[in-house]
Amino acid sequence: MTQPLIGITTYGRDEENKVSLPAEYSDAVRRAGGIPLLIPPGEQRWEELLLHLDGLILAGGGDLDPELYAGYRHETIYMLDPERDGSELTLAKEVIATGLPTLAICRGIQVINVALGGTLIEHLPDEVGEEVAHRAPPRKPIRHSVEIAPGSKLAAIVGELHIDSCSWHHQALRKVAPSLTVTAYAPDGTVEAAELDDHPWMVAVQWHPELMAASDPLQQRLFDALVEVARNGDE
Repeated sequence: MTQPLIGITTYGRDEENKVSLPAEYSDAVRRAGGIPLLIPPGEQRWEELLLHLDGLILAGGGDLDPELYAGYRHETIYMLDPERDGSELTLAKEVIATGLPTLAICRGIQVINVALGGTLIEHLPDEVGEEVAHRAPPRKPIRHSVEIAPGSKLAAIVGELHIDSCSWHHQALRKVAPSLTVTAYAPDGTVEAAELDDHPWMVAVQWHPELMAASDPLQQRLFDALVEVARNGDE
């Protein structure tokens, strides 16, 4: 049986002109039975590339340029990368149009929202306070609970309505694009997941399931579900 080919976007170029991605992403795809293919920023031949992909992961990373959503440059915004922004917004619009099964993670949910006309909170502590920490100082992962909407695709995938998440972000969705349905919240009301209406399979989460997937079956199920739908071509 041919195994599904799952594209994963990478971080942008660093000061040594190298691109990278934490191995947890590819590990999770391989555990699910898929073959990971890393996609660095700068690609232009999306139509040709998408012909070969069975699914996509929009990975986490630095912040989107706030000019892309009429935001402002908060002092905490970091790792701005015009090449990556342009590539991923274009790719997001392509997979929205083609219906390619897509799992969007952290920055990925923000890319999807902005691509559809939504906006972002520039710095969460300014908006929701710090009762729920969404990352540990200076920029480290931290865990908090997430409440999932009954009847959502996400709930069906993980099989629970209350889970722990590995959070690693200081931004989140502000104005949610009209075609997205919010399917999970943090205790402070921060949007933690969304699904795209009328798309065959697009699940977007604000946390980092790849960081817990090796030890937490509930998090691995997100990758298992993506690979399964990519293999079967339907829900």
